[in-house]
Amino acid sequence: MTNPWAEWDHVLKVDPDKELYGDETFEDVAATGTDAIEIGGTLGMTEEKMQRVIDACADQDVALYQEPSNPAVVVDSPALDGYLIPTVFNAADPFWIVGAHAEWVRIEDGLDWDRTTTEAYIVLNPEASVAEYTDADCDLTADDVTAYARIAEKMFGQEIVYLEYSGTFGDPETVAAAADALDSATLFYGGGVHDYETANEMGAHADVVVVGDLLHEEGCDAVRETVEGARDANAE
Repeated sequence: MTNPWAEWDHVLKVDPDKELYGDETFEDVAATGTDAIEIGGTLGMTEEKMQRVIDACADQDVALYQEPSNPAVVVDSPALDGYLIPTVFNAADPFWIVGAHAEWVRIEDGLDWDRTTTEAYIVLNPEASVAEYTDADCDLTADDVTAYARIAEKMFGQEIVYLEYSGTFGDPETVAAAADALDSATLFYGGGVHDYETANEMGAHADVVVVGDLLHEEGCDAVRETVEGARDANAE
């Protein structure tokens, strides 16, 4: 059976530690046309904040996933289509490769394996919170990134490879090289996408464009442009 993200062009990441833009609502967020809403963030995460956003999105007609940054903020909710769990392949601290995941399994009674999928993160902006949080080695060449992507798919069986440039627009040639290295895994790209053009440029290489801060900083109209850019890129 094909995984749902194999058909996606765009994911909207909602940070529970941030407010929506102006007087916008989660009904407005769902109406942007994004293929899925992913609830997650790096700093300031609590279970209560996660639950608030899940509850607000529960009745919207869009796929809903949680991306927890640590086991303590995981929410058991039937409103969620699943859990996308980062495993940071270039983290210097092995806790963020497998340690946090083992802790989750240790403390969770009856983990919902059928709705749980790992994302093979390759973090590429050393200034990003996620890079500092995981002590990621971001000094990588395109060949390094390609190797990580291929290892993630071929050795570790990852269904999602996620190039995370959070806070800055990445190198399209590196993204293209990673895409060429994959056979069946879905390539996510996140970082610096803020309009139709940037979404279209990265959407030409990555399978899925992820947009996050734009929602909180400029609102749903800006997000809608990125949806159109990513969708048009994959239609070409």
